[in-house]
Amino acid sequence: MMLGAIGVVFGDIGTSPLYTIKEAFAPHYGLVPDHATVLGILSLVFWSLLIVITVKYVAVIMRADNDGEGGIMALTALAQRTLPPASKGAYLVGILGVFGAALFFGDGVLTPAISVLSAVEGLQVATPALQSWVLPITIAVLVVLFATQRFGTDRVGKAFGPVIVAWFLALAAIGVHNIAGNADVLQALNPWWGLRFFLDHGWHGVFILGAVVLAVTGGEALYADMGHFGRRPIQYAWNFIVLPSLTLNYLGQGALLLADPRAVANPFYLGVPGWALYPMVGLATAATVIASQAVISGAYSATRQAIQLGYLPRMGIRHTSRETIGQVYIPSINWLLMLAVIATVVGFGSSTALATAYGVSVTGTMLITSVILIVAMRARGALPAWLFWPLAALFVLVDVAFLAANLVKFLDGAWFPIALGVVVFTLLRTWGRGRRLLQEEIRKDGIRLDSFLPGLLLAPPARVPGTAVFLTAQPGIVPKALLHNLKHNKVLHERNVLLTVETKAVPHVPADERLALETIGDDFYRATVRYGFMETPDVPLALMRSADHGGLCFDPMETTYFASRESIVARPRGGMPLWRDRLFAYLHRNAAPATDFFRIPGTRLVELGAPVEI
Repeated sequence: MMLGAIGVVFGDIGTSPLYTIKEAFAPHYGLVPDHATVLGILSLVFWSLLIVITVKYVAVIMRADNDGEGGIMALTALAQRTLPPASKGAYLVGILGVFGAALFFGDGVLTPAISVLSAVEGLQVATPALQSWVLPITIAVLVVLFATQRFGTDRVGKAFGPVIVAWFLALAAIGVHNIAGNADVLQALNPWWGLRFFLDHGWHGVFILGAVVLAVTGGEALYADMGHFGRRPIQYAWNFIVLPSLTLNYLGQGALLLADPRAVANPFYLGVPGWALYPMVGLATAATVIASQAVISGAYSATRQAIQLGYLPRMGIRHTSRETIGQVYIPSINWLLMLAVIATVVGFGSSTALATAYGVSVTGTMLITSVILIVAMRARGALPAWLFWPLAALFVLVDVAFLAANLVKFLDGAWFPIALGVVVFTLLRTWGRGRRLLQEEIRKDGIRLDSFLPGLLLAPPARVPGTAVFLTAQPGIVPKALLHNLKHNKVLHERNVLLTVETKAVPHVPADERLALETIGDDFYRATVRYGFMETPDVPLALMRSADHGGLCFDPMETTYFASRESIVARPRGGMPLWRDRLFAYLHRNAAPATDFFRIPGTRLVELGAPVEI
């Protein structure tokens, strides 16, 4: 489990040494690699890793699991369960969680771009004549990376662990090689050098945190992937392999700068012995592809959670593993990400330019995670109050400092992830709000079931053999598909089931709570199928198991599913501006049909449409 965790969870943070120290001495910071400055930056990097990753994520946040699952969407659902339903606090936590998820999608664009580009840039260190080939090679690697996503990570994942372990061992070896030439760099482990940096540079010194934060990018992946590996393997892998390797490499880069200040051009690759340079470029490229793979897979998982929680329209989801349910592939997200990543690489052109934009989405997500964590854990009592509140204040203070240092780079590129986040946030909120407006309109114009059934039984229509399942999101309202079927076909089936699919704010629903079935009239039944936000609905399978609980027996060949597919008509008045109504209508038209999402056979599905104004 540790080997798997190293391969999937730590790829992002493990590739940070490629660009962190290089970015800290970029011209826009105006720093000179003298003795005090180098030790100060190294001290800030080391203590950031210790406070943000070791203490905040590994020791504290990973205690806030949602039935074993982690990630900002799972944490949001957990925090909302501790608050009164439909309260203002629950609403604000939901808004924060959605914006944090939007920033996470932005991270899914920037991480592959900066990781692969910084690795391929090692070619121009080895052979300056190859500089013009850096962008084409980077784009080619990215195209291959996204094109192979459809095959899944089941087989490739087995090779991830050993490659990343080799990467961390190489980081440690190069670090020890450079430290041996200047052991004074070990003084940077003393926090005094970090404090002295701020004393020497005044309030301007805070801006350097915009580069230091690059060392902790990928921290969110530790929490997001906790459900795949468990807390212990991630903790052990970080404490005994990842943290020591990263620390040694950063200290090694610092030792190189103390010996030769000209190495600021690329302190990572210039610290590699000449005979190992090309192999290191190859290993770095493999490591960055794996790091990118982890973020892309995380984007698929976050998309599925957002769909289940009602923040995104249904999309086609493919499972790529028979053994691991969490391994999914979403084609539309894959190709959108690929286009966005390639456009980002071409637009920024270098890892140095990308580094100015990278930190905002990461620090924004970390700050939102800290705030939601406080809400979730204050009611759980996982830590005593005398320890929890000082730690919470420290986490928020550090995150605010990191975010402020990155926001000052707004015009230099930091606007990009913010713009990405705003666009994704608008999509998520528009879909969520539009769905509620749609359900309100259906409820307002609908007929109450308790008044419809008695009238129907007084003048019953003709009955035909088989079972009809009517999908509805309003359990107390007559489904429009049932009304249209009666209006046009003037028949009822022998058995009629009004089915509602619910998504609970938990990752998984126990098997004995999956299906609830009750009789409501003359061969009329109400069925409720429940899923967690980490599960993929399979309605026919759930209904087929109803006989195990003494309920109806659903013969797949005698069961017909009826669903209403509304046609959205935007109107000037209503709950959203007209442009958002039209955006919701566009998303609704392009949502995956129930056939795919609920795994209903297309040959057994009848869809009946009707226009609805919102």
